[in-house]
Amino acid sequence: MRNRRSIPILRGISIAIMSIALVLIVISLIGYSRQRNSYPRGMTIAGVPVGGVDPQTASERVLQVYSSPVEARYGAASIHIDPSDVGFELDMDSMIAAAELERTGGVFWSGFWNYLWNREPDPVEILLKASVDEARLTDYLQNEIAARYDEPPTPAQPIPGSTSFAPSIPGRVLDIPRAVRLIDDTLRSPNNRVVSLSFGQSTIARPTMDNLEILLKQIITTSGFDGVIGLYLLDLQTGQEIHFALDQAQEISVQPDVTFTASSTIKIPILVSYYIKNGSAPVDEQTQAMINEMIRKSDNNASDAMMNRIDPNTGPLIISQNMKTIGLEDTFLAGFFAPGSPLLQTFLTPANSRDDVFTDPDSYNQTTPLDMGMLLADLYQCATSGGGALIAAFPEKITSQICQQIIAYLSTDKIGVLIEAGVPEGTQIAHKHGWITSSDGVIRNFSDASIVYTAGGNFVLSIYAYHPIQIVFDNANVLFADLGAAVYNFYNLPTP
Repeated sequence: MRNRRSIPILRGISIAIMSIALVLIVISLIGYSRQRNSYPRGMTIAGVPVGGVDPQTASERVLQVYSSPVEARYGAASIHIDPSDVGFELDMDSMIAAAELERTGGVFWSGFWNYLWNREPDPVEILLKASVDEARLTDYLQNEIAARYDEPPTPAQPIPGSTSFAPSIPGRVLDIPRAVRLIDDTLRSPNNRVVSLSFGQSTIARPTMDNLEILLKQIITTSGFDGVIGLYLLDLQTGQEIHFALDQAQEISVQPDVTFTASSTIKIPILVSYYIKNGSAPVDEQTQAMINEMIRKSDNNASDAMMNRIDPNTGPLIISQNMKTIGLEDTFLAGFFAPGSPLLQTFLTPANSRDDVFTDPDSYNQTTPLDMGMLLADLYQCATSGGGALIAAFPEKITSQICQQIIAYLSTDKIGVLIEAGVPEGTQIAHKHGWITSSDGVIRNFSDASIVYTAGGNFVLSIYAYHPIQIVFDNANVLFADLGAAVYNFYNLPTP
């Protein structure tokens, strides 16, 4: 029989245990409730741990991480980028709202049960919500990084004592589109705040025209030529020019338009004027033969015969007027070639009126490197595009087909010396050479005016030289060939 006195004791113990349990539950509920005021352990916002802290502290942590500078490495430079400078903005409100939903929206009693048994909650990850102003980032990259740390390429430099150039040195150019993506990714990372920017190489396929001019002058001065030499170069793709004259190796800086004896280069205006007179009329076999003799063999009798076809009395003056019509003020022909032919007119031009340089120009025919170069440029433009001064001045006579025919005739002048000797065999060169052996048996005038066609670009090159005592043919030939080679090399250097 059970002891009746033990029943109250057991009941008291039970009540005490239940009271203690209730107290513990209340204490646990209070602790759990306090914990629910903070974010659960294992929670991250945008990759930043925020477990156990309140929303205010969590916001401060995330802002601290994502407002820290990004280190961009570009070559040897290290640039610290403030996220606010490139338009990086966190959507903190949206992320905190998502975190709050996770904190308060879970099942209370299941969370309490895990709390009682000290079970770690499942980790919760709140994804980053942010934006980058790509326009501001691009501007920053262009103005603060590319403008400061890009390295321009170094153009090929002339090699003293040669006709070529040292190779160019590639430059460094920031790959801005890729840099935008890389920095955007780094701005969105809480841990990896360092980025290496990629870049490309920029090259200059050929030297600058200024460097070419330096080389051409070096070639002349190192050659030992101490007379007067004038040079005109025109890039037929870009219209860039080089135009200078040297007297005893010193540059004539006031005005490079120096008059020279035209000698046989004046036969280019003769041929052009024949077509200005006759237009597209068929050229008979006899005239074709005369043109070939005039251009290929530089025959003076054939040249006189061609001028007779323009006008037997005033052919030279008509040619001179034609040149003036297209703007060539310093080019004229004042008489026929035959010995004893009278001087039909005395020409005073801007170039032969100067008194600071002396070239003893022939009173019968004169020109300048610029004038003859411009005439060839007009022929080229007329032949390739139907433009230029020739067609503009003589629209009813000159056509693109006629200019092509004139250039074809000039391309038959194959002598293997002067400018032609400086370009590779097989290069098309439409030109007319000229020199005069005076009555005492020496040469004092040397010239060559050309259109040169190359894979790297076409150009006009016109060179005239005078020496008061004598021009040694072999030396002058090498000089003209070297100048032609230098220009050819300028246009046809291998691309780095």
